[in-house]
Amino acid sequence: MLNIQPQFIKQIAPTLSLQQYNEIPMIVLDHPVGQAIISLQGAHLLSWQPKHTAQNVLWLSEVEPFKLGTAIRGGVPVCYPWFGGKSSPSHGYARISMWQLSDYQITEDNATLAFSLFSDDDLIEAKITMTFSDSCELNFKHYGVENAEVALHSYFNIADINPISVEGLPTSCFNSLTQQPEQVPSPRQVAENIDCIYAISNNATHHIVDPIYQRNIEISHKNASNTVFWNPWHKATSGMSEEGYKTMVCVETARIDKPLSQSDQVSVIIKVA
Repeated sequence: MLNIQPQFIKQIAPTLSLQQYNEIPMIVLDHPVGQAIISLQGAHLLSWQPKHTAQNVLWLSEVEPFKLGTAIRGGVPVCYPWFGGKSSPSHGYARISMWQLSDYQITEDNATLAFSLFSDDDLIEAKITMTFSDSCELNFKHYGVENAEVALHSYFNIADINPISVEGLPTSCFNSLTQQPEQVPSPRQVAENIDCIYAISNNATHHIVDPIYQRNIEISHKNASNTVFWNPWHKATSGMSEEGYKTMVCVETARIDKPLSQSDQVSVIIKVA
């Protein structure tokens, strides 16, 4: 998992603590339902391992240095208020901004943590609420007056890229590498650099079938307009080792085609069977 020894800072609740990983403060959940780690830089879920799984559900780069002001490679980055390189920094400023743990509720059966992003004049811009039980639900809400894009850029941990397949994707997408629409197979496997944006229904569900780990990761998108499917294959990628692409695949929950208006929300629910 995280390749840096943490420094304990503060106990927040019996199952919740504040710890420091190199330059970045993290919220660490150690609960009977499972374990999770969230970076306060970016409100970035780095790790989630429910109690019934032998492996982490999320992938995190083994060479990640955890530097302030540098986006973390892996987990579930929050790309907001824009997606891609249309402005600077790429994928928006939210993932390199400090968020606040603004609320939490912990019971025997689940834990809910809320993280808020404030502007320089202390006005709320966005909130992401994370609920951990036998599933993981991330709910993002946009508070700004101007429309915004968002992607919950989920990196999933897999045993090996070659035999996995992703079920439920449409058969047409926009290929970001060629900048052209194209027809693609479904289910879909990875044997090359893939960076595709799919238009989806509001409540689409996709499955990552991993025969080596013998598990099925179910990804249910709520109020989303797009799924982004990405694996860099052999392409050199910042923050990732040469072999990193072999154990990860991104199936993202996004609002790109239909940007968020004020108070709009988008969610993803992740389950493992």
